Amino acid sequence: MSFIAKPNVSHPGMPKNSLGLSQRDYEGTVSTLCAGCGHDSVTAAIIQAVFELGIEPHMLAKMSGIGCSSKTPAYFVSQAHGFNSVHGRMPSVTTGANAANRDLTYIGVSGDGDSLSIGVGQFVHAIRRNLNMCYVIENNGVYGLTKGQFSASADIGSKPKKGQPNLQEPIDAVSTALSLGATYIARSFSGDKEQLVPLLKGALMHRGFALVDIVSPCVTFNDHEGSTKSYAHTRQFYHNVINMDYIPPREEIKAAYDDGEAMPIEMHDGSTIVLRKIDREYEPTSRAASFKYLRERFNAGEITTGLLYLDESRAEMHELMGNVDTPLTQLPLDELHPGKEELKKLQSRYR
Repeated sequence: MSFIAKPNVSHPGMPKNSLGLSQRDYEGTVSTLCAGCGHDSVTAAIIQAVFELGIEPHMLAKMSGIGCSSKTPAYFVSQAHGFNSVHGRMPSVTTGANAANRDLTYIGVSGDGDSLSIGVGQFVHAIRRNLNMCYVIENNGVYGLTKGQFSASADIGSKPKKGQPNLQEPIDAVSTALSLGATYIARSFSGDKEQLVPLLKGALMHRGFALVDIVSPCVTFNDHEGSTKSYAHTRQFYHNVINMDYIPPREEIKAAYDDGEAMPIEMHDGSTIVLRKIDREYEPTSRAASFKYLRERFNAGEITTGLLYLDESRAEMHELMGNVDTPLTQLPLDELHPGKEELKKLQSRYR
């Protein structure tokens, strides 16, 4: 992966946050993703969210796995800590880092392949532990880095550039997280920054596991009938993707619509997806009601967006384990080490 640094130039009149920093101070390197990729819109939303929250850059930890989505942390908050793990292992690496230093704010950026295929087991256990982190899934239904194979979130009937249509049921990240006990669940669209930024801010401040599943269009590979992740949920006609490496520049897709409304979004190829924002009367604290509502809207062919579930009563990982308030990285060795006698007692239990 090559990195291109941005010029260190900013307008003197740019707004500053509570730390006296501008949004430029929360940027990273120049993106190398395809022009028009929804992931870049997600990056812009994350930058705005951490800027508005006034998070100190050195107190943020950016975690990722493998995939187009996992390149995203390079593009925001260059002064933060960062770790790019192997495919699907971001949750366990984040668990270890969080166990050692609970004072940092953790944001993990993953994809539907990285989280719902090879990494689904780790995704499950991060939820089970109620790991204190913001878990972002940039969801486009394909493996972009390996030329567009279906991921586990691809919908039945999706047609690949070559081969047979997908016949397997998709894994819905939101419904999965809801059934596993996640305590903050949201979904948004990469082109709806007005909705996405507050959801990210809420996830970053939530005490426990916070999932933000983001429909993020792939402008290169996922131009297939039946895909609700980018180029069509309800579709009038089909266009094949041109089989070439050059990706023409495209305009960012944006959306603005009110609570309770369903809105068709026209994609780059002329097809549409249907997004629905939840009503203001929607009550996100009932897990059963939330699950029922999501399935009803899914069966109606809609992608529900907004804050879908919230539970602030459940203890997060450190509270469940009874850990000390001081991060382990700040404790002296003699307090971390149990001592020879205590170690003997501990080992004797297993003899």
